[in-house]
Amino acid sequence: MKKKLSSFLLIGLLLLNLNTFSQDKNFHIYLCFGQSNMEGNAKIEPQDTVNVNPRFQVMEAVDCPTINRTKGNWYTAVPPLCRCKTGLTPADYFGRELVANLPEKVRVGVINVAIGGCKIELFDKDHYESYVATVPGWMKNFINEYDGNPYARLVEMAKLAQKDGVIKGILLHQGESNTNDTLWTKKVQVVYDNLMKDLDLKPKKVPLLAGETVNADQGGICASMNRIIASLPQTIKNAHVISSAGCTDSADNLHFNAAGYRELGKRYATQMLSLLGYKPTETN
Repeated sequence: MKKKLSSFLLIGLLLLNLNTFSQDKNFHIYLCFGQSNMEGNAKIEPQDTVNVNPRFQVMEAVDCPTINRTKGNWYTAVPPLCRCKTGLTPADYFGRELVANLPEKVRVGVINVAIGGCKIELFDKDHYESYVATVPGWMKNFINEYDGNPYARLVEMAKLAQKDGVIKGILLHQGESNTNDTLWTKKVQVVYDNLMKDLDLKPKKVPLLAGETVNADQGGICASMNRIIASLPQTIKNAHVISSAGCTDSADNLHFNAAGYRELGKRYATQMLSLLGYKPTETN
């Protein structure tokens, strides 16, 4: 009898210990990837570095000793949210808007792996090497910060994050370097399907939110790509397109400015909140 009692106690303690380190279903994690507009091109302004709710977290995907961040760890999501010297991104105000509208018990985490100037081919895990061989040296330097394989780094960080919370969605902003590429939607599908498989995710539960390039109403030089981006839901059933109409841009007509990123990020959040069954009631 004593042996049986001891066994039950031991099992109980083991279960209690396992529960201590289990996923927090109220920690919602979002993977962000793409090129420069997801990387963050606009200068971070003072308003972007204050009043960041600690419920909004970023997992650093590279070592950043200058800002006291280490790869694979969570930090309050004060920008930069991509690599150490990048700028403001849609992810910044995506996360701020989510935590402002979700219950207090819910935390939001983002992981941002993006490379300025890259084609979507960089994230094709089976063919990225042939693409990397063709890119300029400055881009290779950025790619090397992810040990030469940004997709693999995204998956590595995502698997770490899955120990802490639940992946709820994927944010994409890419297309400028694939402008007028009619195969772009199929190429995005390859990346999305690989993420579903490699992270054991269910497509019906993990939407892909894809932002438009700088809109024609701002003189966007890649605005023609938005016609192709608009067709993404025909290829990926759980894809949703985020409009960039009215989101202000910088002088190059390629990148959004800080105000444009703030608005675009909030639009990503509005879409995600709707999918989660919430209606935005507050903005930052």
